[in-house]
Amino acid sequence: MYPIIKRFFDIVASLITVVVLSPLLIPISIGLKLTGEGYIWYFQERVGYNNRLFSIIKFATMLKDSPNMAGGLITTKKDPRLTPLGGFLRDTKINELPQILNILKGDMSVVGPRPLMKKSFETYPEEIQKIIYNVKPGLTGIGSIVFRDEEKLLTEIKNAGKDPWEFYKNTIYPFKGEVEKWYQNHQSFKTDLLCIFLTFWIIIFSDSKLIYKVFADLPKRQF
Repeated sequence: MYPIIKRFFDIVASLITVVVLSPLLIPISIGLKLTGEGYIWYFQERVGYNNRLFSIIKFATMLKDSPNMAGGLITTKKDPRLTPLGGFLRDTKINELPQILNILKGDMSVVGPRPLMKKSFETYPEEIQKIIYNVKPGLTGIGSIVFRDEEKLLTEIKNAGKDPWEFYKNTIYPFKGEVEKWYQNHQSFKTDLLCIFLTFWIIIFSDSKLIYKVFADLPKRQF
């Protein structure tokens, strides 16, 4: 029954968001067209529900050839591949808002595990690969909240002379998998509403640990 309720909520929430945020989305689109390389949308193949591939849409924040440039799939703070508006859009998560179209289409939900590129997905432990997308990927989710500071963390790892990609594979992804397993075991309308609230909360209070008070039995990050 809950998947039906969740789908109804996804559609209603997405339509309301489009109407409310259109005064913001239009100027951003114009700004992107006039800066950087002049392109607005970024499309990329991601792994989705039941491990099927789909095309995600975001506001463009990186140079077009960034995956083939130094840094590869890892983005750090003040990454030289960011467009003039890219850093702001990523810090505020505004770059993710076009995924409302993915939600309306049914590829995604408002809350769920973030959809990954195939190469990144394959770095998950095999047991996590089998279950993580038993639910639709989300615009936000428990993993996104726990790793709100991911780019900052990877920057610190890089500055310490370590390999950010190895840290991702060996430390971040295994823990993210455990967090997403927790979400699936606790999935409910209440959990999703709290995740949405916490997403806005950490945008304002980026160092907040409120999530561990709201979800007391959530696996705690130690790094």
